[in-house]
Amino acid sequence: MSGARLGFFTRVLDAGTDGDRYRKALAQVRAADEHGFASLWVAQHHFDRDEGGLPSPFPFLAAAAVQTERIALGTGIVTLPIDDPVRVAEDAAFVDSLSGGRVQLGIGTGGTPSSFAAFERSSDDRRAIHAAHVDVLRDAFAGRGIRNTDLRLNPAAPHLGGRVWQATFSVDGGRRAGSAGDGLLLSRTQPRDDGQDLHEVQVPIVEAYLAALPRGVAPRILASRTAVVVDADRLDEVWAGADAGIRRLARTFLQRNAGDLRELATLTNTHLGTVDEVVRSLRADHTPELATDVAFQVHSLDPAHEVTLRSIDLLATEVAPQLGLRTGTEAAEELRALNAMA
Repeated sequence: MSGARLGFFTRVLDAGTDGDRYRKALAQVRAADEHGFASLWVAQHHFDRDEGGLPSPFPFLAAAAVQTERIALGTGIVTLPIDDPVRVAEDAAFVDSLSGGRVQLGIGTGGTPSSFAAFERSSDDRRAIHAAHVDVLRDAFAGRGIRNTDLRLNPAAPHLGGRVWQATFSVDGGRRAGSAGDGLLLSRTQPRDDGQDLHEVQVPIVEAYLAALPRGVAPRILASRTAVVVDADRLDEVWAGADAGIRRLARTFLQRNAGDLRELATLTNTHLGTVDEVVRSLRADHTPELATDVAFQVHSLDPAHEVTLRSIDLLATEVAPQLGLRTGTEAAEELRALNAMA
């Protein structure tokens, strides 16, 4: 894990009205920026309010752009088979220009299958649609005519072609991302067999990605993880509040319906505890050792807003130094400067 850049990830799920959620998430992003996190990543979810609070990431990232100074602004992810790639390119280019070149564009085929029908798409066709949309996206960023026209992206965003990241659950997907020179996004909810550690599934994906990466292209590997760092006097309270979320995660991804709460937290790679406890549990996860970026989220624990803010503080000031995770201006600038197309 030593040397990876520290990131913050949110699905915008705080308690309250939709407006409350957005304001709290922006406050958390400001705190991450102030504490030297190198990157912010926001998830996109349609229709299901309990799954995620953000159907369109770019308005949120535009708001974040004018409230922060240096933190990278990433999508984790845009569901490209659903969204029109021209609009994705335009929105990303706008936010990149507004933010002074801080956009990192994560894309993927995912998304809840039931969401596709509302966009007159079939989830069964998502891989073919995705491939066609990626071609349009790359043409737009490269300044080529869009969809066999003479039209060009405005504002122009030539560097965004080198800031694309692909999300995947498979070795083949890691190989495709590497061959394209893109970044690799790895999820905390990676499907795996019962009893299989998360890193046992993800390390082979990373290895396939690195093997396929063109010579001279710097690797970009982001591991997303759940971590809430708590002061000792609030630990019991936060564990009690996390019970439902941990059990739901275990049912959804591991088909575990019962068990000791702390055991389920370990099985779902949920890192909740004091600074020393979180450092110790994170050291048992070997995927971040190969990552260039590690982004922490509070989901599916979803603690109170003030607990999240305190966790951001403790991650940056206490956990990151012990694990060798990098923060500050140099880390943020390094991520912005990476360009696979150079």
